[in-house]
Amino acid sequence: MMNMSPRASCALLMLLTCCTTAAMAGDWRPLFDGHSLAGWRAYHHEGPAAGWVVQDGSLHFPGGEGDDLITANTYSSFELELEWKLAPGGNSGIFYLAAPGLEQIYMGAPEMQVLDDAGHVDGASELTSAGANYGLHPAPRGIVRPAGEWNHVRILVRGREVEHWLNGQQIVTYTLGSPEWEALVAASKFAAWPAYGRATSGHIGLQDHGDPVWFRNIRLRELD
Repeated sequence: MMNMSPRASCALLMLLTCCTTAAMAGDWRPLFDGHSLAGWRAYHHEGPAAGWVVQDGSLHFPGGEGDDLITANTYSSFELELEWKLAPGGNSGIFYLAAPGLEQIYMGAPEMQVLDDAGHVDGASELTSAGANYGLHPAPRGIVRPAGEWNHVRILVRGREVEHWLNGQQIVTYTLGSPEWEALVAASKFAAWPAYGRATSGHIGLQDHGDPVWFRNIRLRELD
């Protein structure tokens, strides 16, 4: 093996790490084509989700009664990006690792909270504020944008490791099934639902919480 200076060795290691990471990540794929509900279905049945429409290049729930919306496909390790905005006082959520067959999607799937913190009562607690791992891991203040403005989300699931990013800042990180996570679940309402957070693969879901919400630029790449 040829001799290398420490600087050259470091550069080579960084290059190999970069190449390995790139090889482990798949290509970005849109989950929403901007003009139809193709690739999406209702959580409780395989047909279209009631209430959801396409408006100005976004997936839109105008409020009222409807269904939680999920991807037709399931994913295990992935990087998800999207944008969302809410009407004043609005509440919604982004689910991941959602397993079918439960009475409600939130009985099994972790949720990144989507909320107008300033206009909704849940904004009073960091555990239920925008960006939180709902009810378990808090979101810091001052990152979510006001109602009516677009927020950028990035969710990473690498095996059991999870990260929430909001508007370019990492705000939540946790490990599914870790002692810390188990303790938080045991002390929460999720303790009543044995399936919560146990799935290793599942659907991406968008919540119908009865309030107007918009999602756009939804894309995902799978991680090895």
